[in-house]
Amino acid sequence: MGGGSDTGTAAGATSAIPGAGSRRGPVVAALMTGMALVALDSTVVSTAVPQIVGDLGGFSVFSWLFSGYLLAVTITLPVYGKLSDTFGRKPVLIAGIILFLVGSLLCASAWNMASLIAFRIVQGLGGGALQGTVQTIAADLYPLKERPKIQSKLSTVWAVSAVAGPGVGGLLAAYADWRWIFLINLPLGALALWLVARHLVEPVRERGPRPRIDWSGALAIFLTGTLLLTALVQGGVAWPWLSAPSLGLFAGSAAGAALTVFIERRAAEPIIPGWIWRRRTIAAVNLALGALGLLMVAPTVFLPTYAQSVLGLGPIAAGFVMSAMTLSWPVSAAFSNRVYNRIGFRQTAIIGITAAMLVLLAFPLLLPYPGEPWQPALIMLLLGAALGFFQLPLIVGVQSTVPWSERGTTTSSVLFCRQVGQSLGAALFGALANGVLAARLGGSGNLDAVAHTLGSAPAEHLRRAVAEAVDYVYVGAAGAAGLALLVLVFLAPRRFPVIQELQEPARDEEPAERGL
Repeated sequence: MGGGSDTGTAAGATSAIPGAGSRRGPVVAALMTGMALVALDSTVVSTAVPQIVGDLGGFSVFSWLFSGYLLAVTITLPVYGKLSDTFGRKPVLIAGIILFLVGSLLCASAWNMASLIAFRIVQGLGGGALQGTVQTIAADLYPLKERPKIQSKLSTVWAVSAVAGPGVGGLLAAYADWRWIFLINLPLGALALWLVARHLVEPVRERGPRPRIDWSGALAIFLTGTLLLTALVQGGVAWPWLSAPSLGLFAGSAAGAALTVFIERRAAEPIIPGWIWRRRTIAAVNLALGALGLLMVAPTVFLPTYAQSVLGLGPIAAGFVMSAMTLSWPVSAAFSNRVYNRIGFRQTAIIGITAAMLVLLAFPLLLPYPGEPWQPALIMLLLGAALGFFQLPLIVGVQSTVPWSERGTTTSSVLFCRQVGQSLGAALFGALANGVLAARLGGSGNLDAVAHTLGSAPAEHLRRAVAEAVDYVYVGAAGAAGLALLVLVFLAPRRFPVIQELQEPARDEEPAERGL
């Protein structure tokens, strides 16, 4: 999209592995703490929504507590990635932690729902820096052979957060005050901030011309992302898909995308460089992980509804059914390096996504109705194991094909595509589920409304309708896995061009490569 050469890398890193001068233990602790802030956020807040609404009101717009945060995280990822390549990871991560903590403090002091939503967006602006920069520093700290170690630790943080988050949020909301779900971030964030400031040592970089920041490109990306994600999040919820607001937002996002391309092509240091999409490896991983975001909507959004409406479980028990996936994911991710070191990143990811597709199809084809809770939990356990073999090899692989000076941009592009895929999946599968309900029950069909009705007055025909709607969603998720498989088979190179990490290449030198 942007100008510049495909291999132009910033000169200057003098250590063999950038970041190797840091004390790994404290820095890894900081990364895990920072990741915990992001991972716990949504799960903790979701359980306290009844108390928040009861105190502040605003039930009709409370979904923006999550949508606004997600929007801010997503649209800032490419910007933070470029900034971390330009100015270094440390200042970007420190700024992100501070912004997240300021947002948390403001959320705790919110006086109505509108102010809380605004402050959640501030939190999200910091969360974007945390999410992208933590993953980039993790790759900086460890050479290729050791990267699964840190990635499995970060995956474990997500797993623990998925299990512990709802309980922590519920306890704080019930026995303290919902404001504590934001205040608890302050000591954790302060610890991460201190560890990063004291122990993270970045490679010495040669002084060169003053970096030029592509502010116009950043603003164009913000505008386009905001319009597109608002259209996807609110379409079919706040207004019909074919209404004037939806069509206007989609038209605006298309115009914004054209404007972004125009600006980035002429920028000296574009936020989204053209090589992101010209290099087959990065383009393939972006598309494959976009499909991952798409399919992840089925277990994370629709499975809890299935567990409560069809299986009759409570919210906490339904959360545990879903969390089975997060238990097996880090285990298989940690084991995946033994596989990709033998057969390569692409082949390992193909095995993982093929298994995931079969597991997703097992949900509608093999689960009995209504079944027992352990049955979908087992499917989620198998799905987590399959996706651990899919996601980690692709992230580690794509990070290993670029030098330090391009790793932040590359990592952020991958995470950005995954987030956009998740937003797209929520819109598509939400429309699919509501369409199935409309055909089954008559009327317009609304999964949330039917699930709410089941909670107060169980009815067999409603229960079967919800089960059928979720079955179709899982078929759609299997289709998304099939798209990822096609991308890997036909677009990804057979061997990822992994660069040697003995030293950073000089500007305009082609990095030394080896296939994996």
